[in-house]
Amino acid sequence: MNKFFPAWFIVVWLLVGLFGCSAQDDSIIAPGAELVLVASDYNFTEGPAVDPDGNVFFTDQPNDQIIKWSSKDNSVAVYLKPSGRSNGLYFDNDGTLLSCADEKNQLWRIDDKKNVAVLVNDFEGKKLNGPNDLWVDQAGGIYLTDPFYKRPWWDHEDPEQEVKRVYYLAPGKKHLRVVSDNFIQPNGIIGTPDGNTLYIADIGDKKTYSYSINEDGSLSNRQLFTNMGSDGMTLDNKGNVYLTGDGITVFNKKGEKIQHIPIAQKWTANVTFGGIDQNILFITAMNAVYTLKMNVRGVR
Repeated sequence: MNKFFPAWFIVVWLLVGLFGCSAQDDSIIAPGAELVLVASDYNFTEGPAVDPDGNVFFTDQPNDQIIKWSSKDNSVAVYLKPSGRSNGLYFDNDGTLLSCADEKNQLWRIDDKKNVAVLVNDFEGKKLNGPNDLWVDQAGGIYLTDPFYKRPWWDHEDPEQEVKRVYYLAPGKKHLRVVSDNFIQPNGIIGTPDGNTLYIADIGDKKTYSYSINEDGSLSNRQLFTNMGSDGMTLDNKGNVYLTGDGITVFNKKGEKIQHIPIAQKWTANVTFGGIDQNILFITAMNAVYTLKMNVRGVR
């Protein structure tokens, strides 16, 4: 080979090959994986949450139902209907389903027998704007975003809360505490598994912020993470942040864009990791849900 190519060319060729292989090995998407359409029988899918067995529960709010996706056979079935117009879902540290029940602006706990307990009914005697998304910390405290989107099933036209906030429900407490209120429309929310950092998307301002989580659940050190808002979000085991809207856009810990996953829908509402090995990206988009096998895993 040296007879026909100069030494500098061989060095460049070797480096391209080396870094090309490294980039391929480091891809967050599994080799050869393709987006799989699971079902498209809904009006608007949202709120995916993974249970301890890797099954994903998601919502179809216009049809007032929670649907369960089975990680074993890729099947879907209605889990709860009516569902209080559930929107965002999350499983607490005991494996019990939590729901942003939008019909009456409440936060629900739904046990394995489908019994409902109302955890939060208001803030300081006034209805919440419309609980949207949530995340549970290591202690069992619940962070809750509360934007305002007028729903056709409401009797009221205007919000009772004057400010669109993020709240915290401390373990064992019955009343919410405001932890942040400097938003236009707070929406997607996710925290790191070490309990140190919380990401909150202000979809109304097209920005996502990071916060330090203090021992008492309060937030500090607000930093701009990226100039992109999001409807929902998730994290992987490398600390990458997945934002939604136009497909899925993935950012590393520094807020640098590293991947875009196109979805053939007008809007991608939310995303989580499911499956027994937490390596299946589960995506809710308009009337459909999709899966994609990944090289990374979800975290709790």
